[in-house]
Amino acid sequence: MNPEPGPRSTPGWLPSSRAALVGTVLLAGLFATGTAAVPHSPVAAVVYDLVLFNAVPLGTSVVCLHAARRVPAERALWGALGAAWLLSIVGNLLFSLAPPGGAATFPTVADACYLAAYPLIAVVALGLLHVRGVRRQPSAWLDGVLAALGVTACAVAFLITPSLRTAGLTGSAATLTYPVADLLVLALLVAVIAVLGLHSDVGLLLMTAAMVCKLTGDVLLTRQSALGTYLPGGPVDLSWILTALLTMTAAHLARPRRERHLHLESVGSRTGWRVLVIPLVCTIASLVVLGIQWGDGTASLAEAAALGCVAVTLVRTAVTFQEILGLQAVRHQAATDELTGLPNRRTLLACAERELDSNGPVSLLLLDLDGFKAVNDGLGHHAGDDLLRALGDRIRPALRPGDVLARFGGDEFAVLLPGADPAAALEVAERVHGLVCRPVTVTGVAVQVGASIGVATAPDQAGNLPDLLRHADTAMYLAKAEQGGVRGYTGNPHHQPAEPGSAATSTRSPVKTVLFRPLVDPAGRMVCVDALLSGPERDLEPAHLSDLDDAFRAAGRWWTVQPVPLRIELSAADVRLPRLPDRISARLLRVGLPLEAVLLRVGRAALLGAADEVASVLAALSARGLRTTVEGFAPGALALGWLRDLPAGCVHLDPGLTRDVVTDARASLVVGHTAALMRALGCSVWVDATDERTDAVLTRLGCRVLRTPHPALSGPQLVALLEAGDPRSASRPAVEPAQLIRRLEQVGVHVGGSDEEQPSSESGQLADEHADRRPRDLDLH
Repeated sequence: MNPEPGPRSTPGWLPSSRAALVGTVLLAGLFATGTAAVPHSPVAAVVYDLVLFNAVPLGTSVVCLHAARRVPAERALWGALGAAWLLSIVGNLLFSLAPPGGAATFPTVADACYLAAYPLIAVVALGLLHVRGVRRQPSAWLDGVLAALGVTACAVAFLITPSLRTAGLTGSAATLTYPVADLLVLALLVAVIAVLGLHSDVGLLLMTAAMVCKLTGDVLLTRQSALGTYLPGGPVDLSWILTALLTMTAAHLARPRRERHLHLESVGSRTGWRVLVIPLVCTIASLVVLGIQWGDGTASLAEAAALGCVAVTLVRTAVTFQEILGLQAVRHQAATDELTGLPNRRTLLACAERELDSNGPVSLLLLDLDGFKAVNDGLGHHAGDDLLRALGDRIRPALRPGDVLARFGGDEFAVLLPGADPAAALEVAERVHGLVCRPVTVTGVAVQVGASIGVATAPDQAGNLPDLLRHADTAMYLAKAEQGGVRGYTGNPHHQPAEPGSAATSTRSPVKTVLFRPLVDPAGRMVCVDALLSGPERDLEPAHLSDLDDAFRAAGRWWTVQPVPLRIELSAADVRLPRLPDRISARLLRVGLPLEAVLLRVGRAALLGAADEVASVLAALSARGLRTTVEGFAPGALALGWLRDLPAGCVHLDPGLTRDVVTDARASLVVGHTAALMRALGCSVWVDATDERTDAVLTRLGCRVLRTPHPALSGPQLVALLEAGDPRSASRPAVEPAQLIRRLEQVGVHVGGSDEEQPSSESGQLADEHADRRPRDLDLH
């Protein structure tokens, strides 16, 4: 909502709103002092009946003018109300200055001025409804009609009719015009309040009270005029003075929308007992009117209005019943997953909050389906939907009474286990895992998916709901990195690994040790460190995200000695993990490492197993500031189209592509042009060292040769190596194969004297053409 313009400056000739309010109140007090001494003398009549009696509505007009200038959105409304009071002043003057004893036929000119003010007040009431209530439910409009009829019935039955009967009036137009006009405007104002509810601002309530005073005064004036007892300046005139004061106060309290927009937001909510107060009171009052006047043999306006009010109440009850049904349906939809009919994330979190508040044990299972995307892509989304519904129906009967199964979103489910300790939670998780992994028939085809389940327990492992969710999510993604299964959260407040064989460890994977293998360039500089896993038989394999905590803790120890990044290989399962950049960034932050402390490698397995996701994942990692490298394929399988679309900082060429560059000119052409192309795309090119001649040629072709002079080391061993310096990491002297270089230049490959030069003139030209839009190269020096 754009803020409205601020209040305009007040002209110098116009007193301030506060000054006008105070002055008018003082004038009203002076007028009240003369009501006891009526009839007035000629001088007192001029002072009281002509000056003071008209000075009060004049002050009200001034305050309304201030409100019109102060509230731009309501300028027309307050201006109309000020004009109405000016018309009242004109009518008063015409009435006071009329020749005494003159026989005037209704309506006179003064009557015309008085009556012309009523449409302006009605416009103000409708304008306030438009400004304060933009769009309302049908029940709100019925409340307005009901309130108007109820006020009409009560006013006619208990105020107008008794007064007219006492005075012996017949109900002619001359006697009924003003009370009826007052009643119509009053009914309209009460209807507006009923539509908006009692949350309406004070100004609207004050205007309604002002119309009550005016109606009372007009009824008393009509009665006293008929009886011949009315004297100008008497107590009856105080009702109009009070009407002006209430209206002036309402105008003085008017404020621009930007100062009360929060209040107006609360007005827009039709909930709570305040909504029902006015309709309930009006309905009860109408029933009282019918009880008093029904059966006297005559039909009156009060009885008709009361009957209408009761009829609208019945309609309003039916509409309310339908709204309640709709509200229940909306609440059910808000708490239930539309596809499976299970509780949704919001409901599960609310249940978890209640269980945590009870201070009892509670466990949370987060379940992610493995292979669900293949079902969706192969059989269609309808088959995926059928699979989710079938799995929900299968899991639910296997849970304990009181357990809550919910769909967490996508292909994720969650199970809340009140009163379950870690051992009981793991038992339930294993049972759920076995049920999910059983084949399911969808669209006539038997499909089978896996599941990765993470388990966390409070208050042992988490003291609040965010921690419980985060720990269960951590355990789930660890299980996914291990190709599925059940994994309990292994962390503790000091982030130490759980003891092997404890109930919190994985139920599928054996215990392995994380080792580190440095990679150095020909100059002896350590470029990065590969994280490896050593199994029980000392077989080395790349470490994946499931081992990040141990690897990052070790990297944190050597990063302060020498900032060498840790290279972690991403598997196909890792690439499919949701929020992968957030997970990695969070773990780096946990151990105090910057983003450049990790280098993420996408190998062949990930490129083949998650081809559709790799490009978007690399883009997300690069956007977060994490550096990446992609493994190029062997000869005949180098997918240049993929490399074009993969936003990686480095490409690591396969040894099968580079091993023949010394003996095969065609292989040199391929490597040289590939290196030039990658550099033009903003990528560095890495290769594995083989022998001295091959390494020298690859270096001159624009590749960065890396070798592993050390076996796999433990974390403390690597730290000690960096602290002491490593003589074995010095580069070996490069061999200059002059004949080979001349042969390569004959077939079109230019071998420069620096690895910063381009391998060929054509490739160099291509690189220059892309220089202005080339992303930042990966620099690991």
